[in-house]
Order: sequence, then C-alpha cells, then structure tokens
Amino acid sequence: MATMTMVQAIRSALDVMLARDENVVVFGEDVGYFGGVFRCTEGLQAKYGTSRVFDTPIAEGGIVGIAVGMAAYGLRPVPEIQFADYMYPGYDQIVSAAARLRYRSAGQFIAPLTIRMPCGGGIYGGQTHSQSPEALFTHVCGLRTVMPSNPYDAKGLLIASIECNDPVIFLEPKRIYNGPFDGHHDKPVVPWSAHRLSEVPEGHYTVPLESASIYRPGSQLTVITYGTMVWVSEAAANETDIDAEIIDLRSLWPLDLKTIVDSVKKTGRCVIVHEATRTSGFGAELAALVQEHCFYHLEAPIERVTGWDTPYPHAQEWAYFPGPQRVGEAFKRTVEARG
Repeated sequence: MATMTMVQAIRSALDVMLARDENVVVFGEDVGYFGGVFRCTEGLQAKYGTSRVFDTPIAEGGIVGIAVGMAAYGLRPVPEIQFADYMYPGYDQIVSAAARLRYRSAGQFIAPLTIRMPCGGGIYGGQTHSQSPEALFTHVCGLRTVMPSNPYDAKGLLIASIECNDPVIFLEPKRIYNGPFDGHHDKPVVPWSAHRLSEVPEGHYTVPLESASIYRPGSQLTVITYGTMVWVSEAAANETDIDAEIIDLRSLWPLDLKTIVDSVKKTGRCVIVHEATRTSGFGAELAALVQEHCFYHLEAPIERVTGWDTPYPHAQEWAYFPGPQRVGEAFKRTVEARG
C-alpha cells in the first residue's frame, strides 16, 4: 500500500474520479498548469487535458456559479477556492443556488458539486489565510460539510463527496497537508510517512459520509473534534496522562450523532475542541447536542476550547491557536470537576 501525504491523497482521489467518470471536472485559480498553490492538482491537467482541469479568473462568485450550472446539467464539478478565507464572494451562490437547487426545483435538479477549500491556521498566514469558516456552512440547509484529519480519510471522503448528489463543502486543514501537527510549533515537523494513516490505497475506495471515527479510545472523558485539532487533542491527552476518548467527526454535518452520544454516556464528561472563533462556532452546536442527548449522564460541565473572538493574528499566532497546553488544561478541569 502506498504512503501518501494529504496533498498526495487528495490528488489521488481527484485522479481516480477524473479517470472513472468523464463528468468530473476540476477547476479554480491556478489549479491547471501550475497544479494548485498547495500542489493538490499537480499533473492532472497534463493527464486529462484543459477541458477537464482548467484555470479560472480570480472570481469566486463566478467559480461557484459556473459549478452550480455544470452540476445542474449533469456534470460533477470539483472547484477549488484557493483559501477558504476567500469564499465570501461565492457564498451567495453556495447558499442561494447550490444548497437550494434540489428543494426549489422539487427534485428536478440536483447540485452534485464538491467545493474544495484549504482552511485553518498554523502557517503564519495571518487574518486572510487562516480562517476556519465551517460554521457558516453547517448552518445552511442543503449543504454537507466535511473536514478530514489524515490522508486515508481525505481520499476516501473526497471520493465519497464527489459521488454524492448533494453539494459538499470539503475543507482541508492546510497545516496538516504534509504531516500531522500536534500544536508544538517549535518542534521538528513530523512527516505523514511516520504515521499509519498515511497508508492509502491507490485505487477507488470511500469513507462513508456522516461517519465519525473514534481516533483514540478512552474512558475518562470524550473529546469531540476534527481536522488539525485531532492531533492537538491527542498530544494534550498524552501530556496530561488523561485517558481521553477522541472522536474525529470527519463529517461535520450531517454528523454521526450516535457515536458522540454513546461515548459521552460512557465517559460522563465532554470537551469540544476546534480552531475556529468561539462565539457561534460549530462547538456551540455540538455542546447543545450533547446537552440534549446526554444531560443525565454528564458528571461535569461541557468545556469548549477554541480560537478567540478576534481576527486571526499575524504576530501572536500561537496565542490564538488552541495548542496542547490550553486543551490539556480543559481536560484537567473536566476530569477534576464534580457535577
């Protein structure tokens, strides 16, 4: 089995689907000749031609609008928004057109498009290259929102997303494109080749949408997280010696509620970790769901560890980024608390 980075796994998924389905097209800013700013589409235009993999102007509203029209006419477009921070000009098309097409046409049209967006911080990108806007998509009826944390899931989820008849927002945490990141920015980079989840089949396979993964079994508390924060949460558990059960959501919405509920009922304690802004972040919805479904099993208040309610800073990145120390402190408070 091949060892892949997340970049290679995403490229492999696109390669598999371009070869498997002639209706799949890939496009966006610099994705063709240049191969994408993160090289996720490198070599695909040379292999499949300029009508299947092509560059667009810097116009996110146009990129998404074209994708919706293509999808309505039977194609399966996979547009890339170069950074999730720049999806706002295309947000109206995502919400008003893509997400509503099946409903407003009474099922006569569907929008099977997958919009790829690199997201998150940890790369010194500052306020306009580091945002995590997942809550803006999970709030919208008619959209699916996905965020993988490792190469194996990235490829399987991306193939499943492209094959899905619903519009999918596929968020890619760019800090873990080339290796898992535990939040210790001052330590050497760990390559994906050193981790078991870098073993990725070269052919077609899928990871089911709406399925969470119990990344780390445990008994003392449940951690609900996704993306880069899976690795930060693992580091926090190891450094505090707390037996935390870490749930990697993978599919943010619709989500695998049963896995969450079963875990919280078992442990009686819950910490939610995400990189995005705290207020109205997706963690608030997760906390509400845990409260609704697990109230009588909770032995301590639910904790959230998140980014702050500020723009993502240039100079104080690691004060904003929810690192293992801040996550570990929440673990300790939750384990030591009495309901």
